[in-house]
Amino acid sequence: MEIMMGATALERWPITNGLLERVPTHEQAALIPFCELVDLRVGKILYEPGDPLTHVYFPLSGMVSLVAVMHDGRAVETMTIGREGVVATSASGYVDPAFTRFLVQVPGKAVRVTAQGFEDMVDASIGLCSAVSRYREVLLRTTLQIVACNAIHSVRQRCARWILTTHDRSGTDLLPLTQAELAEMLGVKRNAISITIRELVRLGVVKNTRSLLQVVNRADLNFIACECYSLVYGEQARLLTDGPSPECND
Repeated sequence: MEIMMGATALERWPITNGLLERVPTHEQAALIPFCELVDLRVGKILYEPGDPLTHVYFPLSGMVSLVAVMHDGRAVETMTIGREGVVATSASGYVDPAFTRFLVQVPGKAVRVTAQGFEDMVDASIGLCSAVSRYREVLLRTTLQIVACNAIHSVRQRCARWILTTHDRSGTDLLPLTQAELAEMLGVKRNAISITIRELVRLGVVKNTRSLLQVVNRADLNFIACECYSLVYGEQARLLTDGPSPECND
């Protein structure tokens, strides 16, 4: 079930979400009444599998993980969403319930909109409609690439990719994450993550305490990561900066 958080009215249009910043200035005032500002508190569950998707979230900071939960209680991260995108959209008009757990992995803030309000906003703004349409394609391409990444690349490469992606999406150098949580996110054993993190610390790309991971050298971390990070990052940058989507001009 969605965890309700203290919400405040949105006073001015946010500029730190990749989709909302695509809304033209002349359309922003009409969309503000649909929105409210909420806190994303680490560890909070926005939705469990089967919950109705009542609200959509545009993260301004922080990050939400989409986690597949098995019948025996095991779980693994399937996707992360941060300030580049939007959380809890449905391709079928909000008829379907949540398919995964939506877990706040890195704390921050978000603009929250009701499901119907989101649809109304998309209908009212060509800029937002185009951004959301292209972002759905980003999610599909990212998913396809990560499936291949998990099958082919080493734990060290995948861990570096995950840290870089989280750094991009959360907007912070300090990632509140234990090694046990990172192991669950990557679907590997904890000792494999412990060995990997020690190596990354030795190489000087991150610092690590019991519950905090700090990015200190992005350039070298990028060199360690597999090709998937740069490929997905490039596709996202290309798609989200393209002109208006044809279907949004109708």
